[in-house]
Amino acid sequence: MQDEQNKTTGAPVNVAPEEEIKLADNAFRPLEPGEKYVPVLKPDRSYPEVTPYSVSLGLIMAVIFSAAAAYLGLKVGQVFEAAIPIAIIAAGIGAVTKRKNSLGENVIIQSIGAASGIVVAGAIFTLPALYILQEKYPDITVNFLEVFLSSLLGGVLGILFFIPFRKYFVSDMHGKFPFPEATATTQVLVSGQKGGKQAVPLLIAGLVGGLYDFLLSTFKWWSEVLTTAAIPALQTLTDNMKMIFKINTGSAVLGLGYIVGLRYSFIIFAGSAFIWWVIVPLLGMSPEWQAMSADDIFKNGARFIGIGGIAMSGVIGIVKSWGVIRSAVGLAGQAFKGQDQQEKVERHQRDISMKAIVFALIAAMVVTFVFFYIGVIHNLTQTIVAFLVVMVIAFLFTTVAANAIAIVGSNPVSGMTLMTLIISSVIFVAVGLNGTRGIVASMVIGGVVCTALSMAGGMVTDMKIGYWIGTTPAKQQTWKFVGTLLSAATVGGVMIILNKTYGFVGENALVAPQANAMAAVIDPLMMGGETPWLLYIVGAVLALLLNWLGVPALAFSLGMFIPLQLNTPLLMGGIISWFVSTRSKNAEVNQARQERGTLLASGFIAGGALMGVVSAAMIYFGFSYNCTLSETTRNLLAIVLYAALIAYLVISCLRAKKES
Repeated sequence: MQDEQNKTTGAPVNVAPEEEIKLADNAFRPLEPGEKYVPVLKPDRSYPEVTPYSVSLGLIMAVIFSAAAAYLGLKVGQVFEAAIPIAIIAAGIGAVTKRKNSLGENVIIQSIGAASGIVVAGAIFTLPALYILQEKYPDITVNFLEVFLSSLLGGVLGILFFIPFRKYFVSDMHGKFPFPEATATTQVLVSGQKGGKQAVPLLIAGLVGGLYDFLLSTFKWWSEVLTTAAIPALQTLTDNMKMIFKINTGSAVLGLGYIVGLRYSFIIFAGSAFIWWVIVPLLGMSPEWQAMSADDIFKNGARFIGIGGIAMSGVIGIVKSWGVIRSAVGLAGQAFKGQDQQEKVERHQRDISMKAIVFALIAAMVVTFVFFYIGVIHNLTQTIVAFLVVMVIAFLFTTVAANAIAIVGSNPVSGMTLMTLIISSVIFVAVGLNGTRGIVASMVIGGVVCTALSMAGGMVTDMKIGYWIGTTPAKQQTWKFVGTLLSAATVGGVMIILNKTYGFVGENALVAPQANAMAAVIDPLMMGGETPWLLYIVGAVLALLLNWLGVPALAFSLGMFIPLQLNTPLLMGGIISWFVSTRSKNAEVNQARQERGTLLASGFIAGGALMGVVSAAMIYFGFSYNCTLSETTRNLLAIVLYAALIAYLVISCLRAKKES
């Protein structure tokens, strides 16, 4: 073992030998009784983490990716996960500059920079609804401060609410959740440090997946979604019976399914199958829905069952996690009594002290209350009610958001926010806060909750990456606040610019699908109109039934809410994961194949995410391309290329051999 002088800080650093830069064999499986997980960066040594290099690069990434994610999210409704492309960039810069022992720094870079996608998701899913409804109700006003503070306060509350639950999710539940995004990001960071042959599978898969998804999304030479609606012989089934099958042909979603695994991907797909092949056809039989397509029935009706299911799954999750929640509150109480245990904890398990969290949370709550009273509501009683609604929902749903990310890598934040809007709107109307004042209050408050839940989901990924690698949680948490501040300012400015440039209403306007859904829900609640209570109740009852049967209700409900074309490739990836890990009679060979597949799937996710940024930048700077190939040709090409992609993944996994 050798000691080096950290060039940036001057502190002594123990550098691990090259061969130690690898994840432990028990990184992705549950631990046996008495077994302990040892991270890549050993807990008893010091490593450079927070340095001028890591902080400055992280902040630059936060600004760039906030702007890109806001544009792409408002344009097509999809916010790419920034952690993966930022991890690729950080590892790449470290390799090019031959920066030694930079793994801890790279975690901090992605930790700060990844705040961008998290804050953007919270902001663009809700706040553009104000611009949308402004067209109908001109007395609604929107300003930068509302957008900025809504995003900032939501992000800060999300961080503070999650920290007490960090140990439970990332350590106590080790190996029990797949953590798809955290897995992919960790593999990128670790492989980037390894260099040479050890990083080759990830690099090749990243190039294959990235190029595949880039050509697919940018030039559309083959169909992004294969659907039975394109088959003439099945038109009767599609138009009259409202039965349809769809699959997204992208590599990133296939890789996501592989990491999620067969069990959870099957349950998620079962939720989709139930909605699309049972509920949609049933609704399509009624005169009210008969004229609509299957897609319209899903968007305007069936998916609300998913929202009800997600909400009830959240309540079930809160009840099941009540011991953990009570423990987190107990830690806060101990901190006030001077019993904070942080000094006795190993470096890689050390959070910001509970005493500091409590005082920071009180300060954030005070600022939030003042913002609601002075900047939004202007009525003390209504402000108190709104404040209590936000705090209770944001705190209790923190565990639900973190749980969803840990399972499927996708935060159902828009579904939970819709339910928050419904609950809060009913309460607000009861205390006299309605009309356009109620709309503004609900959407700004919804923005706070949405960003808080988005941040909770982002934090569980961030903390799991740090846990696997062995960085100091307190350092990640501290600098996450700074990344959140910069991202909130960036997204506020970008949203106002995009509204003035494109608008959210009218021809060639930005799509903003989630915000349009929020506007559609809030308008009748605040201005008088019908709300699909029956569909919400059906989803809630179904979640209770699933829980009674022992089926993970949240995973099934996510399937009911997320479109079919995104859940079908999840199942495909899960089947591949099961297939390659069960073909041999030798357990070690099966494990080697499974781990090779995890690397390749991570490459698919990473390459797809990075190329998503490139594609967004090209569109932003005016690139356009009109594919002249016929729909039939594009569908046939999609079948051939998607089959080739699956064959590449399967064959590459089966070639893996057990380590000597």
